[in-house]
Amino acid sequence: MRSFRWLLCCLLFASASSALAAKRVDLDYAVRFLPQADQAEVSLRLAKGEAVRELEFDLGDKGLYSDFKADGGDWRLSGEHGIWKPARGKATLSYRVRVSHPRESGSYDARMTADWALLRGDDLVPAARLAQSDGVELVSRLQFELPKGWNSVETGWPRIGKNRFRIDNPGRRFDRPTGWIIAGKIGTRRVRLGETEVTVAAPVGEGLRRMDIITLLTYVWPHAQAAFPRDPEKLLIVGAGEPMWRGGLSAPNSFFMQAERPLISENGTSPLLHELVHVFTRISDSDGSDWISEGIAEYYSIELLRRSGGLDESRYHKVREQLQRWSRDVDSLRGEHSSGPVTARAVLLLEDLNQEIRVASKGQRSLDDLVQGLMRLDKASTADVLAISETLIGAPSKVLDTPLLAEK
Repeated sequence: MRSFRWLLCCLLFASASSALAAKRVDLDYAVRFLPQADQAEVSLRLAKGEAVRELEFDLGDKGLYSDFKADGGDWRLSGEHGIWKPARGKATLSYRVRVSHPRESGSYDARMTADWALLRGDDLVPAARLAQSDGVELVSRLQFELPKGWNSVETGWPRIGKNRFRIDNPGRRFDRPTGWIIAGKIGTRRVRLGETEVTVAAPVGEGLRRMDIITLLTYVWPHAQAAFPRDPEKLLIVGAGEPMWRGGLSAPNSFFMQAERPLISENGTSPLLHELVHVFTRISDSDGSDWISEGIAEYYSIELLRRSGGLDESRYHKVREQLQRWSRDVDSLRGEHSSGPVTARAVLLLEDLNQEIRVASKGQRSLDDLVQGLMRLDKASTADVLAISETLIGAPSKVLDTPLLAEK
């Protein structure tokens, strides 16, 4: 009798597992770069079109997308949106997207040449609202077809084959290849830091200091993990020289650094570590509170250097003095986009808050605990900073009781 029950349980478990497996539907992205046209040809292939009732894409107003074709199902444009209703069985949507994004200044934040492409996957596959059948899980993969002479492609996603990657974002229903992508005649350096595979890649001849980046990250990585307990499976760092934009731009699994930017600036901050903190914390702001994510990223770009021994106390105090001079005219931190002086003033406020938390908790808590609390939120506001700080201090923060944080 006992054997029969055990066998019955096994059969039921196998049946349930089979039913669950049947709900997984393949969604394959294929990308072919067309350097001569400054475009990429993209296709989305659903193994079972009936699994998706509708995908509504936000195409924006820049005219990046063209030549839409639906092989299986209905496609229509509606203003800045495109709506695909796949047919049953295998269904494919294909289109072209312009790769290079020139700025008014003449620089680029995405670019394709005859030898390489550097762009964000967010633009290859635009954001979309997904309506799917109940219980369906889309299994997404990304495959590249490279032009002749291009030797490699890198993304922030795990590699599962030649020029092939697995896209899996538990926070999204519609998995698309977000983050930075670099392809072409590129050079790469790799290292494993903690549980994370770190890849630094740039077009050959663009002057990105790949080994310098890896060396700096090796020193600070344990301190970053201690401050922000998170182990990304993979991190891609890409870069190129002019005319690429002279700055840094982060994504959840990758970031861009302009090749001519210093790893550590003369003022003691680190553009590289600033973007690394954005990747680790993934803090998004709301309610005119951009000072939070930018201030935290800049604060830890200094603090991680300090903790790893890259800044002694004398140099640290000189950095603080420079921040004070730079931000002396700032009277408010609130706004949708923080300027350099505002971010500098936010760093000083966070330093004072860190000291207040440490004193109130007798050294048991610090700004690290505040940041870890903010990391758990979908969006962080100034009110959230006030609330979490009060919990850590045991009373309202005196440091945060300032006109700097008043709503405009």
